[in-house]
Amino acid sequence: MTYPPAPWNLNGSALATFHLVDVERVRPLIPAELSIVSVFPGKTLGIVYFSTYTRGSVLEYNELIVLPALLTYKGKVGPWVSHIYVDNADSVEGGREIWGLPKQLAEFTWSDAAVKVYQEGRDLCSLSFQSTWMQLPAELQPSLMGLVFTQVGSALTWFDAQVQTQPAVINGHLTVPASSPFKALDLSQPFLSVSAMDLKVKIQSPV
Repeated sequence: MTYPPAPWNLNGSALATFHLVDVERVRPLIPAELSIVSVFPGKTLGIVYFSTYTRGSVLEYNELIVLPALLTYKGKVGPWVSHIYVDNADSVEGGREIWGLPKQLAEFTWSDAAVKVYQEGRDLCSLSFQSTWMQLPAELQPSLMGLVFTQVGSALTWFDAQVQTQPAVINGHLTVPASSPFKALDLSQPFLSVSAMDLKVKIQSPV
């Protein structure tokens, strides 16, 4: 085993975009046991998450996660990971074996105003961002906890993620080319885009 055991403590920064996604487009990607939450008629909440984990993390890597729906199961509420990409082979192995996540290797390029993700010469998606509209003061770093549904072997389960960060609302524009594996989700432009600076994440073992 070359990856660290859970929990994983990760430090860095992230960007997230929030979308209204057609329930009928999401359903084929979600286990039948999970019920999709409609936040508007025929629409659920989807999230695209870009992060870079740096010094102080159990592993250093970049990550792209597509969480296409908000779900319920056994009284719990959370998203499902349909697509996830990183640029560290140990993260791929650990993500698959500990959490049952479908991690794949990809490449990332970051600039001051954009992040682009591609795999073997194929563009997966890109996000351009600018103009911070609202930011909490540096001394205010809210702590959040949520769960993510997953499947480890044949067992449907979930894990907790604890997050502390300094969030800001930004102007983000997501591009998903026709060649992307998640193009079929037909992601609209985000109704909300957020940056997360001074990010600290703790990913617990599956329940």
